[in-house]
Order: sequence, then C-alpha cells, then structure tokens
Amino acid sequence: MTTKPLIVYYSRRGENYLNGTIVSLPKGNTEVVAEKIARLTDGRLFRLETVEPYPENYDECTRRAQRELRADDRPRLSADVDDLSAVETLYLGFPNWWGTMPMAVHTFLSAHDFTGKTIVPFCTHEGSGMGHALADIRRLCPGATVEEGVAIRGGRVATSDEIVRKLVERR
Repeated sequence: MTTKPLIVYYSRRGENYLNGTIVSLPKGNTEVVAEKIARLTDGRLFRLETVEPYPENYDECTRRAQRELRADDRPRLSADVDDLSAVETLYLGFPNWWGTMPMAVHTFLSAHDFTGKTIVPFCTHEGSGMGHALADIRRLCPGATVEEGVAIRGGRVATSDEIVRKLVERR
C-alpha cells in the first residue's frame, strides 16, 4: 500500500521580491505551490517555521538569510514532523535564498534520516532557478532518492497548475 505523500515547505509571507519589485504577499509563493501539490496528491502539508521569525522588511530578511548561510547556522524550528516512518515520498518546497534553500530547510533535513525515501524538490525563485539546492539536498540526505524537481518563478506560481500537475504525474 502506498502512503500519501508529505509536503514539507518553507514559505515567506509579507515583503517579497516579485517581478523586479518588493511587494507584500498575503501568502508566500512556495506555499501556493505546496497547496497545489496537496490538492493533486491528497498529501499532508507541513509548514516549516522558525522559532525566531525572519524580519518583515525584505532587505533585513535577506541580510539575515545571508548571514545564516555564511555561518552554516541552523535556525531552530518551532515544530517538527511527528513521524516520517510511513512517508515514502516527500515533496520539499522552498524559495531560493542566496543560491540554495533557506537554512530552516537545512535544519529540517539535518534532523532526519531519509534513507529509502524519495524527495521531490520544488523551488520558487525570481530568476536563479534551483541554484545548488539539489546538491545540498543530496549531501544532507545521502540515503534518499532526490529527484530533479521543478523551479517556478514566483511571478508565475498562480498560473503554474500545468507544471505542478506534470511534477506530480512523474511520481
């Protein structure tokens, strides 16, 4: 019996860079894609959140994200997934921050053993694609099968149904 997938994602509401300008989003781009995947797979959503929230101001947020990346700092998460033992497929969503995943995603991946599981990454970005996130996921999850996934421009998430459908159908 195949279990329903788990969709774990980090997404930032509020000030975001979108189509060349700073805008306030009521829902982060990655969250929009995560919800599309959940509807198509009947999967369970799990939103990663840090104990210390990122600053509302976009520039302050990016500076903190860059400091965390340079220091390989793993921010504490406010909650964790209850049980991954029955999960076969994990959709992993994140925005591209400084060429990879936010360090909160690194925190999550480092805390679990994904041996024998399939990880399907999906990333939102404003021109930098997946960056080196795939290599980072493979490094952090050596026993997992890490698929290529998709990178979707933030300005196109509202119209990304076909891209998301194809991602899910590959499974």
